[in-house]
Amino acid sequence: MQTITTVRDLRRFVWLHRQAGRTIGFVPTMGALHHGHMALVERCRADNDVTVVSIFVNPTQFGPGEDFDAYPRDLDRDLELCREHGVDAVFHPAVAEMYPEPLQTGIEVPALSTILIGEQRPGHFRGVATVVAKLLNIAEPDRAYFGEKDFQQLAVVRRMAFDLSMRASIVGVPTVREADGLAASSRNKRLTPAERRVAPVIHQGMLAARSLFSTGERDAATLVSAIRSATEREPSISLLSCDLRDSATLGILERVTDKPAVLLVTARLGSVVLIDQLELRPGATEEGEAA
Repeated sequence: MQTITTVRDLRRFVWLHRQAGRTIGFVPTMGALHHGHMALVERCRADNDVTVVSIFVNPTQFGPGEDFDAYPRDLDRDLELCREHGVDAVFHPAVAEMYPEPLQTGIEVPALSTILIGEQRPGHFRGVATVVAKLLNIAEPDRAYFGEKDFQQLAVVRRMAFDLSMRASIVGVPTVREADGLAASSRNKRLTPAERRVAPVIHQGMLAARSLFSTGERDAATLVSAIRSATEREPSISLLSCDLRDSATLGILERVTDKPAVLLVTARLGSVVLIDQLELRPGATEEGEAA
């Protein structure tokens, strides 16, 4: 496995493999890797000849007072995990390498970036879209892999790649969960033991909504109410948002019709903001629903 720190060297690495006719898969991350990230890596390795992982904590997607400095970092462990899972190259640039001068250009998908989490974190998805565009321009992969847990981010990146005719196909990978249902996340490490014990209540509420859906309930307010009822029983969880949206457009739904819908939850537990998602697909069995 190669560890690459400059744009020039990554471009040369990719060019050499392209000359040999190999396909390139790319997994962009901010590090603090866990088994959720490794699910992206395994899917990438299955689909491509060469797997590249980026580890870069992107400052432009953090707003004032947000947790850029507190974001967990453990490069040695990250590199070891990547090595164990057969990654071919890790791109770990410094901030100055990615942003040698103050940015004068930014990318935004307004219809998808200013709602939900984007409403709570103005400018966040502009930072995400811009750094992902830079990474995809540098790595020029055939496919890039993103977790469905960050569902709004996935929607933003998909639309950006489509609108800008980017080379890479954007591949969503189902959410990976802990044994008790909590969505795997780097931020879980910041939960106290007591907070970690109650965190699965969020997913339990989503499962209650899915159970209603499987019996024929299609009213958005009723489905969302099932999640709110579950989280309200745990006073340490503050539900910041809970929505039923169209899976493709993130448009507000009053009822689920014949198109896939997604439940999106953002909650605060102590100092940590947790997000989760669960798709509802008409015609699927409860066991067959995406989780």
